[in-house]
Amino acid sequence: MHNNVKLILAAAITLILVCIFLFTDIGNYWGYVVPKRLVKIAAIVLTGTSIALSTVIFQTVTNNRILTPSIIGLDSLYILIQTVLIFVFGTASSTVMDKNINFVICICFMILFALGLFKVLFQKDGRNIYFLLLAGMVMGILFQSFSSFMQVIMDPNDFMIIQDRMFASFNNINTDLLLLSSVLFVMVFLYSLRFVKYLDVLSLGRDSAVNLGVDYHFVVKRLLIVVAVLVSISTSLVGPITFLGLLVANTAYQFLKTYRHSHLLTGSILISIMALTGGLLLVERVFTFSTTISVIINFAGGVYFLYLLLKERKA
Repeated sequence: MHNNVKLILAAAITLILVCIFLFTDIGNYWGYVVPKRLVKIAAIVLTGTSIALSTVIFQTVTNNRILTPSIIGLDSLYILIQTVLIFVFGTASSTVMDKNINFVICICFMILFALGLFKVLFQKDGRNIYFLLLAGMVMGILFQSFSSFMQVIMDPNDFMIIQDRMFASFNNINTDLLLLSSVLFVMVFLYSLRFVKYLDVLSLGRDSAVNLGVDYHFVVKRLLIVVAVLVSISTSLVGPITFLGLLVANTAYQFLKTYRHSHLLTGSILISIMALTGGLLLVERVFTFSTTISVIINFAGGVYFLYLLLKERKA
């Protein structure tokens, strides 16, 4: 089957799932239910697109299909930021409760951390992937340890607020925050267009890219900035979904079987939106809100991650 046909099929399935989500069990409350669900769908599209783009770009730059930006500790940093804000300012503070202020703080700290880490780890050739994985695991454990320490000694009521933010949620999406995220995403997306065209060449490896005339360090640094901002947008908007990027990117590789990133990026975006919409349908219709979408996605992604590790070992 031609890749264009596959993409049309994926788009059709995605559209069907979106329509099922929007128009099921509405009754006589169209004016209230549909706008609420449209906000959720908009958040799903923005989050799914950000995660898919950032993962495929990150895997191409690192030339490794089992790494995702989440591995470098951004999810743990998000939880640490939320814990510190609540621990220091309390739940009554506008810094904590105002979602716009909270979003800006998270975006700034996560981008600064990611840029600092990338700058240090990508200075020396030949050690980037292994140092990135090791440093990400160490930093993630460090952030988790600090978060756990503060959570143990804080007020139980404050801890309940943190628990809610540990898992991704598409309920009660702030429309102002969604608009702010969308504007930031559009700016980053437009900025990335001049560098995305190099992804096909970068997938060949650093030496081949340099020999073909690509300014490797310049392009890679700019793409990593794009990755950091996209991950920060998705995490700050709905919360951490650790394995979604790994799941949708590798599914796109297997489904499309091509090196062309114009197809891979489009396919991964569609699969990401499909996975989030389907997961939300399961949470609301099957599990009746007894679990969260991040638990479902992380479980499926974690199993798939183990499969990829075993597959790489056999190869």
